Amino acid sequence: MEKGYLSLVLHAHLPYVRHPEYKSFLEEYWLFEAITETYIPLIRGFQRLTDDGVDFRLTVSMSPPLVSMLQDPLLQERYLKHITGLAELAEKELVRLKKDPPRLKLAKMYHKLFTDCRHTFADEYGLDITRAFRAFRDAGKIDITTCGATHGFLPLMEQFPAAVRGQIRIAAEHHERAFGRRPEGIWLPECGYFPGVDKYLAEEGIRYTFVDSHGVLHATPRPKFGTYAPVITPSGVGVFGRDIESSKQVWSAEEGYPGDFNYRDFYRDASYDLDYDYVRPYLGADGFRKMLGLKYHKITGKGVELGDKELYDPDVAAALLDEHAANFMFNREHQFEYLNDVLGQKPVIVAPYDAELFGHWWFEGPAWLEALLRKIHETNGPVKTATPTDILSSGIPMQTATPHLSSWGHKGYCEVWINETNDYIYPHLHRASIRMTELAKLYPNAEGLRLRGLNQAARELLLAQSSDWAFIMKTGTMTEYAHKRTRDHISRFTRLYEDIKHNAIDEKWLSEVEWRDKIFPGINYRVYAEDNPL
Repeated sequence: MEKGYLSLVLHAHLPYVRHPEYKSFLEEYWLFEAITETYIPLIRGFQRLTDDGVDFRLTVSMSPPLVSMLQDPLLQERYLKHITGLAELAEKELVRLKKDPPRLKLAKMYHKLFTDCRHTFADEYGLDITRAFRAFRDAGKIDITTCGATHGFLPLMEQFPAAVRGQIRIAAEHHERAFGRRPEGIWLPECGYFPGVDKYLAEEGIRYTFVDSHGVLHATPRPKFGTYAPVITPSGVGVFGRDIESSKQVWSAEEGYPGDFNYRDFYRDASYDLDYDYVRPYLGADGFRKMLGLKYHKITGKGVELGDKELYDPDVAAALLDEHAANFMFNREHQFEYLNDVLGQKPVIVAPYDAELFGHWWFEGPAWLEALLRKIHETNGPVKTATPTDILSSGIPMQTATPHLSSWGHKGYCEVWINETNDYIYPHLHRASIRMTELAKLYPNAEGLRLRGLNQAARELLLAQSSDWAFIMKTGTMTEYAHKRTRDHISRFTRLYEDIKHNAIDEKWLSEVEWRDKIFPGINYRVYAEDNPL
């Protein structure tokens, strides 16, 4: 008999990276890695569960930039070439390692992974794996939520209502075009909540969202059930708070499961160990060494140098992940037993994670999730998986409250996205937001070339607002690219603003910009002309 609801949430997002002007581009490999190591392994796990009659429910948040890239023909063809090359490389490894049985075993594992990925991608879903997620949604297994249009960090747009509305409405409309229906839920970028943002969500018919734990715990009034039940905002939107205990068990590399020394090491990749000429055909047009996903070593120990890593054993890891899945379920059972008695109702445990943790950062993650869902189904005990949609319809008591300003990330109050490394970008973003509203109100009935220019200006603003660039500036990796992307989009927006106002749009240049920044083909700039929400 269930005693509570476990709501697992996977937030799938990558920044919009598409460079048709190059034969290949390093940052496009972020998408290729995620498809191979996260999205397709999750799809295959969901399919096995479905085929075996396992009843499971979870939520997958798919951001518009990610969906746009997954549905883009250029990137689909580039990924197909990439995964075909990896399967070929793994086949070469079968020959090279035929006299090294432990490593040959791993080469066989990778050859199967890559060939299975190619089959799933090309043969089963015709290069568009968003069709797989849509099928699982239609089968009643998952909810698919949207996100901000370009993952723009909304608390830093609070003073610019049109910018907030643009991020939310354009996301909802894109989701409807991509998946055939409006989203019921939204993942606020970086879990960034400010009081009043719920009005914009309600405008688009969005029923629920998520915040970090303190966003609910510090709500007004303080919620009686803490994070163990959603609160309902004055606008009628359900807000679910992250459960600290269940999240930490999986998320933390120090204390959580992914840090176990027998799991596969992320950082040591055979691309850097093997002879350059041997791997060169698989490195893309630039020829730079990059991670290819052939990783033969385990974490081994804390602080162990890459050269001292020991060989990975997938059989040991498989037994371990089964043990960890059982441990997670055991802890949730006891958590539910205790909370049910204390609260006097079925508690809700919301466990949200970045989807890319599963498979990309934690190689065994998709198999762990599959094992967990099997155990919950087979046990038929106190733990029941449920989506926020299920929970909002369950009849459990929910308190009306206004969540507090909050985000997830370091310190939980926006510091990751505004600090000394990135604060210079915001005056430019804010000025562009004001100018976009000015243009939208000045030209409400634009046609022809001006219409194209206004829609492209909206795209450039959205792309500049992506929280990924500020995040990368803070973390200190690939910062040059993040600075350049911000500058480029603001520069293109500014030129469009001036050209539109002076009726001097260069059609050839505009066509090139439309070809490069191709996101949101159905965008309508007029969203930026609307008044504030009531």
